[in-house]
Amino acid sequence: MTAWLAIVGVALATFLLRASFIVFVDPHRFPHWFRQSLKFVPPSVLAAIVTPGLFMSGGAIDVSRDAYPRIAAGLVAIVASFHVRNTMAAIVTGMATLWALQWMLGRFA
Repeated sequence: MTAWLAIVGVALATFLLRASFIVFVDPHRFPHWFRQSLKFVPPSVLAAIVTPGLFMSGGAIDVSRDAYPRIAAGLVAIVASFHVRNTMAAIVTGMATLWALQWMLGRFA
């Protein structure tokens, strides 16, 4: 029961912290440079979430032959995001590449 109380408490604290920023703060009062810099937050967060999955396996850096499909798919997603400028297109392209490479390596290895 105490684990559930901790989960609910942390969820409530996180929600209130985020809600207070949205509800009580006027976004037009922020400096222009700050509002411009907020555009870089979603790509930065996505990169921070995805990068460890590309280069780590089992909690350690993995650049063995098993990691090649992940790294190649990540590079394809980066190229796609530069050409298309759409996050969802980069995700779909990277995942399709990863699945295709894993299928081909499993099929022909």
